[in-house]
Amino acid sequence: MKSLKLIGLALGASFALSASAFAQDITIAVAGPMTGSESAFGRQMKNGAEQAVADINAAGGVLGKKLALESNDDACDPKQARSIAEKIGSSKIPFVAGHFCSSSSIPASEAYADANVLQITPASTNPLFTERKLWNVARVCGRDDQQGLVAADYIAKAYKGKNIAILNDKTTYGKGLADETKKALNKAGITEKVNESYNKGDKDFNAIVSRLKKESIDLVYVGGYHQEAGLILRQMRDQGLQAVLMAGDAMNDKEFASIAGPAAEGTLFTFGPDPRNKPTAKAIVEKFKAKNIDPEGYTLYTYAAMQVWTQAAAKAKTTDAKKVMETIKAGEWDTVLGKMAFDAKGDIKAIDYVVYKWDAKGNYTEINPKGS
Repeated sequence: MKSLKLIGLALGASFALSASAFAQDITIAVAGPMTGSESAFGRQMKNGAEQAVADINAAGGVLGKKLALESNDDACDPKQARSIAEKIGSSKIPFVAGHFCSSSSIPASEAYADANVLQITPASTNPLFTERKLWNVARVCGRDDQQGLVAADYIAKAYKGKNIAILNDKTTYGKGLADETKKALNKAGITEKVNESYNKGDKDFNAIVSRLKKESIDLVYVGGYHQEAGLILRQMRDQGLQAVLMAGDAMNDKEFASIAGPAAEGTLFTFGPDPRNKPTAKAIVEKFKAKNIDPEGYTLYTYAAMQVWTQAAAKAKTTDAKKVMETIKAGEWDTVLGKMAFDAKGDIKAIDYVVYKWDAKGNYTEINPKGS
């Protein structure tokens, strides 16, 4: 009986130690569209965050503690994103990698600022995210006023004298990107023949396509997400319109090719130089491939966001969000994307967008900016 009591006490002590050790973990978060129409990108973010945490913990963690990752689903809904931000803030979580949609990142950032949470988005490109003088925001991707310039430059060179249409889905991201592209095109002396909006979630685009056909459009620039862009493209082909479709970085998931089918071939989009091809990412890409995961799109961007925070927290010797952010802006960080430095707003100092083209096999490759 006595020995059973001793065993019970020993087990109790063991559980208490385990609970104590777990309680000392540093919990950080990833937030994005784990469900909904943009869930493909949520999966990219979650994959990147999980692998980063696993690798950081294997290397000894942060400040002598292990990281614990909390995953949050905002479904790209602004209200849900704000609610998640308030929950993360009340949990005293010091850092979040998120969100994906700019319409989520922007309202969430205000709640994070109030709760002393540092936010690094891997994917939100709307300029407003870093233009409101919030102390707690940064991004490891570029901005719409940068990729809009690249898109416009390509269109101006490859489609000079052709009929151009610009569509947008009215979202913070989609309209923002379309507006920046239009502004740059107009400055280059090109006036679009059609400029129309649709609603994110729409499925019937035949009325818009009929107008595009009537105006003999050669290139359709879409400011929006891959679900609707894929449907627009299919309905263009159904009506016999062979215009090229071009869009932004929200097209960098193979789900687009499955939506558009054979029509995806020849579609263009802007994105940074493929991070999978960077020497700094080689070892991490191999880890993903060993798990049968393609680290496409924003997978490695999320991994990089985790690296920046981890290195800065270690250098600052604290997880206090304000001190870590001061450290981030004052330093240069080694990431899977290469060396990374940030300006006073939280934007990365070096960014380069390129143009990609989808092929018949459902893959995309970088093309010459002058056309191919």
